[in-house]
Amino acid sequence: MAKIVGKYKMDSSEGFDDFMKALGVGMVMRKMGNAATPTVEITLDDGTYTLKTVTTFKTTEIKFKLGEEFEETTADGRTVKSTITLDGNKLIHNQVGDKEKKEKDSVLTREFTDTEMLMECKVDDIVCKRVYKRQD
Repeated sequence: MAKIVGKYKMDSSEGFDDFMKALGVGMVMRKMGNAATPTVEITLDDGTYTLKTVTTFKTTEIKFKLGEEFEETTADGRTVKSTITLDGNKLIHNQVGDKEKKEKDSVLTREFTDTEMLMECKVDDIVCKRVYKRQD
């Protein structure tokens, strides 16, 4: 099985603007998001994962244990209830939006190979694919 822990740099992105638009992200934030080339670092310490995403605009960090729900503030400012599970070499990240605010749910799937992290972002019927190259 490919290792998950490591550092990754985005190499390509397809459909991210449509994904952000479907989540209700405004035009200025979408332009910044589309211009960014994120670096993602994943660490594991005593059963707790840390996933840190760094861009020139913003740095976000989440800490989680597999299968345990936690509150997450997304890069675009939404507060969601998230649960991340491991399925083979895939981290499945379910984000549940606030129904009172009419926020949508989304699923981020990160598949790990020896050389890449393949990320698929889904909301409604919109699918975005992002490829990150392993840096370590």
